[in-house]
Amino acid sequence: MNADELLRTDFDGNHVPSPYDVVEAGIGDPRHRERVPGLTAMLADDAASENDRFLACYALTAWAESAGYSAVIEAAAGGKEIPWYGILIDRTYSVDNTFAHLAAAISDGEHLAPRKGTQARRVEAVRALVRIADTEYFDGKLEYVLDDETTAAVIEDIRDVVRHGIRMLDEGERPGFDLATQLVDLAAGASSVDASTAVDLATQVIATAPHYRAMNHALAIVHRAKGSQGSAFGEYLKTIGDEKIRRQVDDVLNSR
Repeated sequence: MNADELLRTDFDGNHVPSPYDVVEAGIGDPRHRERVPGLTAMLADDAASENDRFLACYALTAWAESAGYSAVIEAAAGGKEIPWYGILIDRTYSVDNTFAHLAAAISDGEHLAPRKGTQARRVEAVRALVRIADTEYFDGKLEYVLDDETTAAVIEDIRDVVRHGIRMLDEGERPGFDLATQLVDLAAGASSVDASTAVDLATQVIATAPHYRAMNHALAIVHRAKGSQGSAFGEYLKTIGDEKIRRQVDDVLNSR
C-alpha cells in the first residue's frame, strides 16, 4: 500500500481529505491493524517524505503500536535531527509543534495500549517526552498523557525536568515559548498522584517567573490536589496574584 492508501483512504475505501480522520477512525476500528505493517515500513523509509513519515509515526502511536512508541522515543532523543522536526510550526510561538502532536497521539491511544500489551512501551514514550519538556514545546498536551499509573512511573522524571527548567529560567534562558507555564502544566499533571510534589514544583516555578499565565494554569493544582494542600496552594496564589487571580482562586476553592 502506498501513502495515499495508508493515510488518505478510510477503512471502507473512500478518499478522505485529512489523514487525521483516518487515524481517529482507526482508534475504534480494528481494521487499522491491516495498515500497521505498511506504516511501519514507511516510518523507516528514508525515501518517504518527511510529512508521510511523521504521519506514520502519529498513526502508529495513536493506535498504541510498539513501533510508534519506539519512534517517539527516538525522536525525543534526536530532537532537531529527526527527519520531520519543524514540519509543523506553532502559530503563537513559531516553534516546532510535532512533539505536541505526538503527545496527543499517545493520549489518544491510552485505552488501546493495555489491549495490545504495549503499556510498558507507552510509559517509556511518555518518559522520553517528559524529559525534553524544558526544551521542546508541547502546547499544553503533555499533561493529558499523565494518567495516574503513568504519572507514578515517571514522577522522578517530572521532578528532574521541572527543576532543570527552573534553573534555566533563573539563568535567563528562554527556549522560544512560555517555558514557565509549560512547567506548571507538567506539575499540575502530577497533582492527583503526588500533590506535595506538584505544589512544591509549581511554587518554585512561579517564584522564578511570577506572571499571570503561569499562575492561571496553576489553578489546576488547586482544583486537583487532594486534602489541604490544594487549598493552601490556592491561598498562596492569592497572596502573590492580582485581583483577577484572587477571584479565580476563590471560584476554584468554592467548586471543590
